[in-house]
Amino acid sequence: MRARSAFAAVLALTAATAGTACAPERGAAPAAPATRAPAPAQSRTARPPQGPPGVLPRAGEVRPLPAPTGSLPPVISSIPTSRKVVFLTIDDGWEQDPGFVQQVRDQRIPVTVFAMRDAVEAKGAPDQAGGTARYVGAGKWDYFRRLRDAGAPIESHTLTHPDLRTLSAAAQRREICGSARLIGRELGARPTLFRPPFGSYNTDTLRAAKSCGMTAVLLWTATVQPGGKIAYQVPDKRLRPGDILLLHFRPDLARDFRVLVRKIERRGYRFGNLHAYLEAAVRPAADG
Repeated sequence: MRARSAFAAVLALTAATAGTACAPERGAAPAAPATRAPAPAQSRTARPPQGPPGVLPRAGEVRPLPAPTGSLPPVISSIPTSRKVVFLTIDDGWEQDPGFVQQVRDQRIPVTVFAMRDAVEAKGAPDQAGGTARYVGAGKWDYFRRLRDAGAPIESHTLTHPDLRTLSAAAQRREICGSARLIGRELGARPTLFRPPFGSYNTDTLRAAKSCGMTAVLLWTATVQPGGKIAYQVPDKRLRPGDILLLHFRPDLARDFRVLVRKIERRGYRFGNLHAYLEAAVRPAADG
């Protein structure tokens, strides 16, 4: 009986304590209703991944390129690596398809752009291979600012797209340096890579490129045709590690780019960051 009374007393004391803890103090404002803790800011607003897009070279992966003759910029058509990476480049600037910028930005696909003034500013006849152009000059330099902001470096492809071998040394320098100054003024950074129109160059071209601040002249190993078809320049007609692919700003660019990306990924390749790989390939030769 005493044990039962003691147990009842403990229960009464617990209930009284709980009631005192839960009841608001007389005269005090009632407690605010419980609310769920806010989600972390990162989950509410997802931030895009940081850093340059594309695969970066591993230590010791890239073999040094042969040292260029004298002090002229090296001419490069592929990157010396055995890793299954390829590099996407795109020339001129005629068809300014917004869907292409969206793919580059949202999928973080590394692309190096070689811009030509007359194409960017829609001066002259556009390249309409593969269809009818719909976005010629649609954004002009603003379009290339969006590409830059999506992570695509904007490099030089001359002002007017001449065959440089037909020009004097002074005329070549005007084309290359004029392009570099224009890109620097419009986009805030001068280019350091140069691609000669048609892949046509001579020693005067290399001298002019150097005097205009270019560290390398970029060619290619395969071109991309309408429909995303790859035109190989090797007998076995297949991708190889280190290939540099050349695209153009042509009609249906967003569609063809999507086809190309899927095709390359199905073959087990990834997309490399061209500038990072060039730094790994060229610097050892220059330092040695």
